[in-house]
Amino acid sequence: MYYKVRLEDKVRVPPNRLGEKLEKVILDVLQEQLEGSIDKEIGIFICVTKVNDVGEGELVPGDGGVYYDVKFEALVLRLGLQEVIEGLVVETTSFGAFVSLGPIDAMLHVSQISDEYINYDEKNARLNCQDSKRFIGVGDSVRARVVTLSLNEREPRDSKIGLTMRQAGLGTALWLQEDMEAEKEREKDHPPEKKERGTTRKSRGKGNATGE
Repeated sequence: MYYKVRLEDKVRVPPNRLGEKLEKVILDVLQEQLEGSIDKEIGIFICVTKVNDVGEGELVPGDGGVYYDVKFEALVLRLGLQEVIEGLVVETTSFGAFVSLGPIDAMLHVSQISDEYINYDEKNARLNCQDSKRFIGVGDSVRARVVTLSLNEREPRDSKIGLTMRQAGLGTALWLQEDMEAEKEREKDHPPEKKERGTTRKSRGKGNATGE
């Protein structure tokens, strides 16, 4: 899930940028340092959006830069096992599809796409389901569930995120639309039975005396 967070950090402004607008320089430095990085407690940094406050600068002997205590806002992605996410297919191969989650890619293995046999169409960069003729291609939006999660803070590109679409309510946007339309057709052909409301009369028995 995506979160907007407020953080504090100490930011070094390099000496060659000391004459520029301070907040702009600090925003540039934070974006360069954080975007695409991973902190297991905070999440995966998508973007630094705003600098809220800049404290007094501090000098360090032998360092030409100036260090500032900064409060800022950022957008992060936090993932959990079994979480349902949406992403964009950016590459297909014979063994599956790579799905972009923004700053990081996840792997949708061919065995986790469908119960059907999957053929890889290299020419059209598609993974085709043999029986239903459904397919996944580059540019498709998909909804999937996280089944493997191993984040690497030092080398974000070495992180491993595995996805599955082999459950109800998961698939490409087109698949989900087709399933929704099919469900509407089933309801039209087989409308739910309406229960008739009946009336029940209460009979007065011997034990219902009024005491007169």
